[in-house]
Amino acid sequence: MSEEHEAVRVESGIASIEIAGPGRNLLNPTKMATIEGQLRAADADDSVTGIILTGSGTIFCGGLDLGAIGDGESPVHFAAALVSLLQVFPLLTKPVAAAVNGDAVASGSALVAACDYAVASPESLIGSFEVSVGVWPMVAQVPIIQRIGPRAAMENLASGEPFTAERAREVGLLNRVTAASEVLNETRDWLLNAARAGAVMATGRPMVYELAQLDYDDALQLALSRFSGMFDE
Repeated sequence: MSEEHEAVRVESGIASIEIAGPGRNLLNPTKMATIEGQLRAADADDSVTGIILTGSGTIFCGGLDLGAIGDGESPVHFAAALVSLLQVFPLLTKPVAAAVNGDAVASGSALVAACDYAVASPESLIGSFEVSVGVWPMVAQVPIIQRIGPRAAMENLASGEPFTAERAREVGLLNRVTAASEVLNETRDWLLNAARAGAVMATGRPMVYELAQLDYDDALQLALSRFSGMFDE
């Protein structure tokens, strides 16, 4: 890793990115730009086969720093930084997994939804709470809707009640729920399995998200085109 991203630890090919901010690991534009840079750096590192995103301490992420916005910082600046961060995930050539070590709410839940795989402890809450304070999660809702569909998403978005970990697993926002002491190990095990894909992950992973945006027939035609391209001289 470069000096700019020296905080990212790499062990056995897995890069660990930690969300660490004020209070409940709250996000501001600088922090979001740092995470975006760390994701890009890990993705470009040939020694990295997978990426873990987790939170500092016992919280994954409490969302945007609304206190800073209340103190006069531009909410649009915050939203634009969140969009920039979330846009990176589908483009990564390395699998990225969320080790949800505590509550992941508001924009924190959007980060969970943007990851390929997510494991959480039973006590964790995952989802939006914004409507409970009269705000719609305009940007944060996008990866949640993409991941679990509008019906399941509305269960949380329109009520302002985050999912319990078990309900989040039922609707597809989480893959596994396990003891807090095992969250990181479970996440790491999945990434080690994914590493068996080797070089094909670089084309296969982004394509999953590309195909998900197409209708069935168009997706099949694109898949055929990419497959045929593997055999062109």
